[in-house]
Amino acid sequence: MSISSSSSLSLNPPYPPHLQPSNPLKLSTIHLTSWRSSLYMPKSFNGGTVRRATTTVVSAHASPWDDKPYQVLPGGEISYYDERDVVSFLDPPKQLIPLDPSSYNPATYLWKKIDDIPEERRHRLLALLNPRLITRAWEVAGTRYDNSKLAKKSSCSLFTGEAGVKLLEFWHCRTNGGPLAVAWINYFKTALFRCIDGQTFGRAIDASVFGGLSRSFAPLYFTVREVNEVMSTEEPCDVAYEFGSGLLDLQEYPQGFPKPGKHPWPFNDAVVIYVRNVGPGVMVGQAWQEGEDLNQVPKKLCSEILMIKDYAHLDTSW
Repeated sequence: MSISSSSSLSLNPPYPPHLQPSNPLKLSTIHLTSWRSSLYMPKSFNGGTVRRATTTVVSAHASPWDDKPYQVLPGGEISYYDERDVVSFLDPPKQLIPLDPSSYNPATYLWKKIDDIPEERRHRLLALLNPRLITRAWEVAGTRYDNSKLAKKSSCSLFTGEAGVKLLEFWHCRTNGGPLAVAWINYFKTALFRCIDGQTFGRAIDASVFGGLSRSFAPLYFTVREVNEVMSTEEPCDVAYEFGSGLLDLQEYPQGFPKPGKHPWPFNDAVVIYVRNVGPGVMVGQAWQEGEDLNQVPKKLCSEILMIKDYAHLDTSW
């Protein structure tokens, strides 16, 4: 695969004509709460109980896009209940009181709700989850380590695959508050690739229109390692993207990828992205600038990072 094709990946998959939205990534403000009776208890207002109306949408079509219920918004945009379930779970309406967290595992429930979203629609979470909810997803994902079965699951097939097969995946990433010098980090892509010897590496790719030019001088390669905790906070995590100096001695990398080069600031200052698995094809990370100077206090490079797998390029062999 050539990098020219990967750098132009679209976040908008084709829609059937009868389901064409005005903007498939536009954030709607409607919160759908009809499914939450199993996780939330209604408050009382003026001695009465909050009543919620449910809407059942029946489709007359028999395409894969109609397998799940949805709502057509006034502007013609399609709002699927699956995605709204994830949003409402992370940001429940104020009139609902969450049940005692000890009665269920939030990470298990979030994993299931993400699994309910068809692969071709998971990219919509990039627009639906604002930075505050991405941070909340990181917190909820922290409870998955309380469930030994869930803790063994991985969002990325490259982390669990066996050596001897070269694989390549692309992920779309969203964050907020990155340094002005690397403002492109608010929306970027990563390419993860596993070599024949089983080692996994990756690249951070500028997704802007100038990405090809800027990344030709700074490929931003990193090493993917299995780690158990964030060094700065001692919180649990699954893997780490270690940028190092950028001068990786790669014996092989996907066709069309540039040769590794020295990282510019701040990525040359011991930057590490710690990653938690959240659901199938969904991860959340924290980027830390830990510093080459041993006396330097580590600091976060940006807010938490939402990572969504690009299912248009599934486990591509290179």
